[in-house]
Amino acid sequence: MKLVMTLLVRDEADIVDAQIAFHLHAGVDFVIATDNGSRDGTTEILERYERAGVLHLISEPSDQMRQSEWVTHMARLAATDFGADWVMNTDADEFWWPRGGFLKEVLGTVPDRFGVVRGCWRHFLPSPDDAGFFSERMTVRLATPAFPGDKATIFHAHQKVAHRGDPQVTVEAGNHNAIGVGLDPIRAWHPIEVLHFSFRSVSQLVRKGEGAWLRTDGYEPTLHQFLLVEAKRTGRLEEFYASFAVTEEALERGASDGTLAVDTRLRDALRTLRAEDGAFRLPETGAQSLLSFPRPDVREEGTYAAEAAALVDIDGVIRAERRVDAFEERLAALERAPLSRLHRLARR
Repeated sequence: MKLVMTLLVRDEADIVDAQIAFHLHAGVDFVIATDNGSRDGTTEILERYERAGVLHLISEPSDQMRQSEWVTHMARLAATDFGADWVMNTDADEFWWPRGGFLKEVLGTVPDRFGVVRGCWRHFLPSPDDAGFFSERMTVRLATPAFPGDKATIFHAHQKVAHRGDPQVTVEAGNHNAIGVGLDPIRAWHPIEVLHFSFRSVSQLVRKGEGAWLRTDGYEPTLHQFLLVEAKRTGRLEEFYASFAVTEEALERGASDGTLAVDTRLRDALRTLRAEDGAFRLPETGAQSLLSFPRPDVREEGTYAAEAAALVDIDGVIRAERRVDAFEERLAALERAPLSRLHRLARR
């Protein structure tokens, strides 16, 4: 099996090296990355992986954020030019953690009749910004994310998808769904956790507040994006960041009521992969991976199942929306047909 990861980035130098190295050690064979006009050193990191022969780099300098279009192009390229059996569509702030075994081992268990596997977003909260490396500081995870579809906060339940290689696949905005012939999803099974590190430092929020989505025609920002831009405009970014940061008192309360959990898995994994110079090690050909992904115990499985259960509601909403769209298309076709006949009669 060949597993290819796609990656769309813009100014993510604080995390992208770790993100790529982690996934190459977790079972990804090759990376296709699109760099959307980075200016902070991200491009140079991607070029280093390209020189190592494990990454294909695409440049998209446009100020317009065309995420679905660009990710769909990469996903199709993975199938046509790089022989991908499976494709993971990722963001730089995501680390796909398989729940027992490496990524390819998990995907290899999928029956042939299914073509999409879903991963569960798990949000890590920022800590007071001491300028240290993000994974050393961010070891507190939200155990009860907001209800699916609650776009007032970035910390809402959602899913990301991996799919079988398909030259005609379409990846929807946000990488939350992949559409294609034979790409039927396995429902209510989320064997991969997508560890999400969105807000990492004040300096990173400065870049996030200048996102290309601000200049993209037709894009409708969410409430938390509006608040971020307003905080940047009024010089309150440090205050905005601090409103999300987990203090010792907040952690004590959250651990007690079950809303927060300490999770050091990524911190420990990246410590293993990081060299003395701060860069991350590439996997050695034929060598055993430096990482391991043990199967969770029964207690952990129960906790995870309770959190991932919220994603069943997303699936129901998506299916209902598609039924409504199909019904509206059929209704429009029926309405057009009599009108067409009347127009023809009127012209006689």
